[in-house]
Amino acid sequence: MEHTSGPALPAAYFSSATSSFSDFLRSQAPELLPERRLSPGPAGLDVPHGTTIVGLTFAGGVLIAGDRRATSGNLIASRDMTKVHVTDEYSAVGIAGSAGLAIEMVRLYAVELAHYEKLEGVSLSLDGKTNKLAAMVKANLEMAMAGLAVVPLFVGYDLDAEDAKHAGRIVSYDATGGRYEENGGYSSIGSGSLFAKSSLKKLHDPDADVEGAVRVAVEALYDAADDDTATGGPDTVRRIYPNVVTITAEHGAVALPAEQLAAVAEAVVADRTERRRARD
Repeated sequence: MEHTSGPALPAAYFSSATSSFSDFLRSQAPELLPERRLSPGPAGLDVPHGTTIVGLTFAGGVLIAGDRRATSGNLIASRDMTKVHVTDEYSAVGIAGSAGLAIEMVRLYAVELAHYEKLEGVSLSLDGKTNKLAAMVKANLEMAMAGLAVVPLFVGYDLDAEDAKHAGRIVSYDATGGRYEENGGYSSIGSGSLFAKSSLKKLHDPDADVEGAVRVAVEALYDAADDDTATGGPDTVRRIYPNVVTITAEHGAVALPAEQLAAVAEAVVADRTERRRARD
């Protein structure tokens, strides 16, 4: 039986001129890039937005956590959105802003990191990862000017750090692609970030173990939800709890199971309830 092959792929598919998947798309299929999937419309377009994200270091690692609510104007667009994503073995990204664009951006970013590693045989350095994400945020500037901003929070474990105990790093961004290293050991983005950051300022302990750090992250998101309507608190009726990813040298990036997060969130709610009763 005669074998018939399909159409030949363009020569660019076999070129090693760039190890950037985004650059490859930009030259071969620019319409697939997140910033090209929509045409900028009038400012104030009412699309779902995601908030709030927190990141903090602990002894030997770093974690990132996000609430689950997405809002569209004064309405709840989603109660169980996943805003925290593992992007490679030692990094994760939390997203705030226009939900659809943010999810596409973080998925493309994960492919970008995997593509680089496959072509080069090594992973990008942590600084390289953060700079790559900054370039992707900057590429979305036209959409941001039209009101469709995407603002990520990056956390990663630096395998090249001299002090393994403090190898966890946190990097925040602005809508223009500005990149800011957070040296205080914690950060927060999104509409509830002011309240979450105030909570982290009081509770964060860089020498805490991972269980203690998870508890602090959930406490910070609870405080944000208490004062910010766009941030969703633990929902014990629907059993919707924050998403948390921890990153350590030993285990890499790990998304914590729902059962563990439910136990932590319910303990926080119970403690707050008990304190309220004691005051009354």
